[in-house]
Amino acid sequence: MGSPDGPDAPDADGTGGAGDGGDGPADDGAAAPGGGRHGRKAAKQRSFWKELPLLIGIAIVLALLIKTFLVQAFSIPSLSMQDTLQRGDRVLVDKLTPWFGWEPSRGEVVVFHDPGGWLDDGPEDEGGIGSALRTGLSKIGLMPSDEDQDLIKRVIAVGGDTVECQQGGQVVVNGQELDESDYLFPGNTPCDDQPFGPITVPEGRLWVMGDHRQNSLDSRYHQNLEGGGTISEDEVVGRAIVVAWPVTRWSTLPVPGTFDSVTSAAAVVAPGAVGLAGAVPLVLWRRRVVLRRPEDAAAVRDGGEDGTRG
Repeated sequence: MGSPDGPDAPDADGTGGAGDGGDGPADDGAAAPGGGRHGRKAAKQRSFWKELPLLIGIAIVLALLIKTFLVQAFSIPSLSMQDTLQRGDRVLVDKLTPWFGWEPSRGEVVVFHDPGGWLDDGPEDEGGIGSALRTGLSKIGLMPSDEDQDLIKRVIAVGGDTVECQQGGQVVVNGQELDESDYLFPGNTPCDDQPFGPITVPEGRLWVMGDHRQNSLDSRYHQNLEGGGTISEDEVVGRAIVVAWPVTRWSTLPVPGTFDSVTSAAAVVAPGAVGLAGAVPLVLWRRRVVLRRPEDAAAVRDGGEDGTRG
């Protein structure tokens, strides 16, 4: 039976080793801190916890960059855009293309800041940790924004357009009636609750309306405010491009085909301007040809009442 100091006795660090004269590898006294697999595992765990704050910081920075430059989630708080959007839907808003010169176009669904007077002062802060957490996550884009000072509507007319809608009629943009059956809420009329126009939209501004016309306080109802019911393009956050939540409602938000037939106000005026521009040189050319004939030139020299010279 070996003594406690014999070759089979455990080392002080709890690992089995050879005696002073054994055949096993000699102990060089350079045991790893913590010893063996357990020591290495503990070191890895400590490394992860040290890196966790850095990982969280990177995630927050990326979320902020995505929210600022790429896309942002918004929650739909009302029924003004039914059936296109339902209350509680989460939409993703494109914030990238505005950096490359994008401007809102007719038919697009856009999110914009309250230009002033469209909404109340917003909900009161309920306080508490939960409210603070929701606010913080919303600020960095990890939760949909519940900021009630943002609105979502469809662009009907842009700067330079003339838009109107009379009782019992359709919305008319630059003389073109819109067929809104693809997106207008079933049973709604285009504007019977609030006819308007004709209104010429100032440059750099937009005329917006909800798809649920009889439940939407849109441009029609704010004509007494600055801008005559229009909103500035500078107030637009971005274009809503997709319904992201709930998954059963996932869909894109394309521009309805009815807007393809609408020409710009400049294009409506252009044919007359082009015709006038073409007529002037034609008339001048004809005068020069006529005056080259001897009898006509003599008549001019003899003196007409207008004193015209060739």
